[in-house]
Amino acid sequence: QVQLVESGGGLVQAGGSLRLSCAASGFTFSSYVMAWYRQVLGNERELVAAITTSGGRTNYADSVKGRFTISRDNAKNTVYLQMNSLKPDDTAVYYCNAGGLGPEYDYWGQGTQVTVSS
Repeated sequence: QVQLVESGGGLVQAGGSLRLSCAASGFTFSSYVMAWYRQVLGNERELVAAITTSGGRTNYADSVKGRFTISRDNAKNTVYLQMNSLKPDDTAVYYCNAGGLGPEYDYWGQGTQVTVSS
């Protein structure tokens, strides 16, 4: 079955770094646009970063441009989010998403908590 398993979240001080990973299985990873979203309790889930199937194009939320980098390894069926210069406002649950092939092929991970202390 389809699985997206995030890891790498945790508690970090402001200015620090974390690297999130999302390991995918159960579908053809290289055919999917991959993305990271985040959500703060009570708020809507927001797009953080996305990457095309080959990794040739990326896009980022304005709030993370220049600090976060999304990448993927199609041989390992894994997508990453390198987060540098973290701020308390980055505190959220981060979710991995596979999509781009229509609503019936839209998959989510269980989320990983990122907490940035000031």
